[in-house]
Amino acid sequence: MTQPSEAAVQAAHTENQSAPRIHRAWFVAAVTFVTIIGAAAFRSLPGLLIDPLHDDFGWSRGTISAAVSVNLALYGLTAPFAAALMDRFGIRRVVAVALTVIAVGSGLTVWMTAAWQLMLYWGLLVGLGSGSMALAFAATVTNRWFTERRGLVTGILTAASASGQLIFLPVLSWMVEKHDWRPAAITVALAALTVVPFVWLLLRDHPADVGLKPYGAKEFVPKPEPVPGAARRAVTVLFKAARTGPFWLLAGTFAICGASTNGLIQTHFVPAAHDHGMPVTAAASLLAVIGVFDVVGTVASGWFTDRFEPRRLLAVYYALRGISLLFLPMLLAPSVHPPMLFFIVFYGLDWVATVPPTVALCREQYGEDSAIVFGWVLASHQVGAALVAFLGGVARDVFGSYDMIWYASGALCAAAALMALVIRRRPAAVPLPATA
Repeated sequence: MTQPSEAAVQAAHTENQSAPRIHRAWFVAAVTFVTIIGAAAFRSLPGLLIDPLHDDFGWSRGTISAAVSVNLALYGLTAPFAAALMDRFGIRRVVAVALTVIAVGSGLTVWMTAAWQLMLYWGLLVGLGSGSMALAFAATVTNRWFTERRGLVTGILTAASASGQLIFLPVLSWMVEKHDWRPAAITVALAALTVVPFVWLLLRDHPADVGLKPYGAKEFVPKPEPVPGAARRAVTVLFKAARTGPFWLLAGTFAICGASTNGLIQTHFVPAAHDHGMPVTAAASLLAVIGVFDVVGTVASGWFTDRFEPRRLLAVYYALRGISLLFLPMLLAPSVHPPMLFFIVFYGLDWVATVPPTVALCREQYGEDSAIVFGWVLASHQVGAALVAFLGGVARDVFGSYDMIWYASGALCAAAALMALVIRRRPAAVPLPATA
């Protein structure tokens, strides 16, 4: 049977689109949001594991933090290849496999008896799976399904991770404190598996799959042919982008972003607060509160990104984050008091507010390759996170305190603010330089 032409498909759906209804892109965004929430369980657990694993197996905090750092590094380094794989095999297949790998890795940790197994299960498997569920996933969905409201949608999807943290952190911390860390690991595995059917049944790779234009587009956009050589394309895009100055500035600022969030606060805030006598559940609840205001701050940042200069937004975000970190050592105490709550609210609003303007700058600079470029920028984010996650554990072992790490991260955020202001504007239509 002959297939309808592109023009016929467009004409057939023009009448359907004229009826007032919610665009399918918003349903795809909703499924993506739920998927990222389910996958966020694994990101809530590392900071809760440091003390229990130290007590259970006698492993040093540096050793445990090394496994966390491998996880964080792979989370970033896998992202650009995952974005290219989504172009080759489709979003739905890549995300379903990634969630399954996360579930397997988290589930196997229940039977581990040696530190190398923590490195393999949590570091390697969960790191690879989570990397395919990274923010490059959100960027790919946004780029394909939306022409308008991209900043807002990026903010909403970025906030999904914080929403997952809000849901899972109190539950997982309660499990770890009242029972053991093993039920928490099983919960993470089950959460990842639960989302797989939603992805497979409801997610669609491209608007053309259902005969629609992207949201806000004036013309029908045919689905591009699968791009072979995913790994080669990811590396090629990296080499092209690496020949431009904005890439290194974006990568540098985002590395500092990762260092001061995932690597520092998410990994070490709970054990640092516990060092000062705060119960684990109370400290984890404060991280969950960060998740509440992270949602507000990220969505607001997406709205701001649609209206204001993203470079200036980044500079403001990093400067405020650096100032807040300098005050944190003075705020840690056995109980929660108003100044600490102010820090939590303030830091939550700024947690991943950097993502929408960073995605916007990648899109402005690199056009169709922006999702993969952002994947590499995200890789730098996670390398920064991995480095500080490891150094934080080592600093705690050597000095008996996290104070040096708080101050150093505050200074790095000040440097990131300056770097953001240096990024030059470039029309989105200008292509990347060709490789030699």
